[in-house]
Amino acid sequence: MNFHIRKAGAQDVDALAKLDARCFAAPWSRQSFEEDVVKNPLAFYLVAETEDGEIAGYAGVWLIVDEGHITNVAVSPEHRRCGIAKAVLTRLLETCEEDHGIRAFTLEVRPSNDPALALYRSFGFQEAGRRKGYYEDNDEDALIMWRQN
Repeated sequence: MNFHIRKAGAQDVDALAKLDARCFAAPWSRQSFEEDVVKNPLAFYLVAETEDGEIAGYAGVWLIVDEGHITNVAVSPEHRRCGIAKAVLTRLLETCEEDHGIRAFTLEVRPSNDPALALYRSFGFQEAGRRKGYYEDNDEDALIMWRQN
């Protein structure tokens, strides 16, 4: 499958909200995406766009001093297992390190999300703790993971 990765912009807000609703039990609202992608100077988002202009995946991060807090990584169900998550996350980490001086990254992930855990571990993320009852849809904990350079 062919896709290219580019910085997300205002024109992507609707597609990001729709994709998020397809991927997560507790998705972000359209307004949340608009706030982050368009208005938040500390947020940086990349999208994976197919040849026909469909947003097949995305990743976002908040840049806080020299740390990056990864907000979400999502790939549409029909485009999974095609390398999109790995490609978007690779570009996100590289851009944050090279262009923004980010030296450490953190994220939260469901302990039951084996594909995401495998992806994050392949990038050197390690479990550093738990947030009890983090996910509102089922009161599941979140694993806190960190990657240090």
